[in-house]
Amino acid sequence: MSLNWKEINLILEELHLPGMQIQKAVQSAFDVLSLKLYGRDGAKTLLVSLSPTACRVHETFDSSPKSDKPLRFAEFLNSRIINSRIEEAVQLGSDRIVRLTVRRSPEEQYRLYLRLWSNAANVVVTDLEGRVLDAMRRLPKKGEVSGGRYAPEADTGAPGKPGKEYRVREFPGELIDSLPPDASFNKKIDTFYRREGGALSLDALREEARRKFEGSIDRLRSSLEKLNEKEADFSKADRLREYGDLILSNLGHIKPSAEWLEAENYFTESPGGSAGKVRIKLDPRKSPAASAEEYYEQYRKAKSGLAEIRSSIQDGERELLRLQEALQSLLLETNPLVLHKRLKSGAKSGGPSVPVRREDAKRPGLSFRRKDWLIIVGRDAAENDALLRRHVKGNDLWLHARDYPGSYVFIKQKPGKTVPLDILLDAGNLAIFYSKGRNNGEGDLFYTHVKYLRRAKDGPKGLVIPTQEKNLHVKLQTGRLKELEECRVDK
Repeated sequence: MSLNWKEINLILEELHLPGMQIQKAVQSAFDVLSLKLYGRDGAKTLLVSLSPTACRVHETFDSSPKSDKPLRFAEFLNSRIINSRIEEAVQLGSDRIVRLTVRRSPEEQYRLYLRLWSNAANVVVTDLEGRVLDAMRRLPKKGEVSGGRYAPEADTGAPGKPGKEYRVREFPGELIDSLPPDASFNKKIDTFYRREGGALSLDALREEARRKFEGSIDRLRSSLEKLNEKEADFSKADRLREYGDLILSNLGHIKPSAEWLEAENYFTESPGGSAGKVRIKLDPRKSPAASAEEYYEQYRKAKSGLAEIRSSIQDGERELLRLQEALQSLLLETNPLVLHKRLKSGAKSGGPSVPVRREDAKRPGLSFRRKDWLIIVGRDAAENDALLRRHVKGNDLWLHARDYPGSYVFIKQKPGKTVPLDILLDAGNLAIFYSKGRNNGEGDLFYTHVKYLRRAKDGPKGLVIPTQEKNLHVKLQTGRLKELEECRVDK
């Protein structure tokens, strides 16, 4: 719910903005702007929201959090209007466009137009002749970019429904009712939107936080259940070793091409104290000794897999706890502007926030960050396998030297970006350098996306079969390798 023009007029009447000094502009998110003001009535914070369901301007009594990184429009305002005084604050007719005329010196005078239309809101800054200097939302088709023209005073008619009668509304709710009878309309509006009013209300933001987190939490719990089931199966690995021992200890009793061995199981005891019977499956095409070795191999794989599964379970449990704590922290936040910022930016102010992939935490191998692209090198089979399992995704790029054993090299994908040729050559140099073909000084390699890799059945750890691969011939460049060494992020 956005404000109508009569409510905007009442807000401006209460604020007494002319004469106030603008001390700072804070942009906590792309659609929320706060102006820190000071005047004869003391300090005030003017909130401007461009959110479609909560488009408004009013004084806010909550603190305004800073963005984690400087946002363009706030930086522009701070360079132009800091220490300016507001000379005029009016609404243009009933058009829900507020014009603030500010003056820092005779040569530095500007107009800020706050257009409070739900689906076309914007803040546009012009000089006194109407030339656009910048806009919170740059809209080239409307001329709302640097160098364009913006003069809404020349337009006629309000954007609302013709002939509709507007009035200052009452805002029901327990929080509103708890305010003093003489509370200002600004205070009522701020209280209403803080708790109940649209996309920037606490209720709506908390619901958004639940949606963001609960899906991840449910998926993680499901994965942990499957891992626990695998752990239970792999925990029986000792039985495989026992089968191999029993086969070897009964070689003299096994007939050629036998499919089963029935023997005393001296590893366990029956209730009477004697050894129990066990029936073990054999491969009739192999010798009994070969069947025993097959059980030993299954035992070794199960023991290795058990360690990895337990490590994955520990990682999953830590991540689950982090997500639960992050969600709880967000739900306890009482400032909607802070909560909105944390949901939009993924910031960690005041505790955990939106879950992010911690790429650099405990990652095996070598890591290079080049022109904001992350390249990872696995130096052996164990590191290659660990990277494939836990640290890369389907759209990441995989490179490997053709015809030579060597490292797996990965280029982490950036959303909406194509890997530049220069970064591909960097990764190619690393793939050749960390392979058995290094001494040749050049070589062919193939590359494809991780999602097109298939694990070799019963193959060694980390062995994959690529599909949809492409070929690249690379010559080692000493200068490039030296530059990459300086870009190492895991030193």
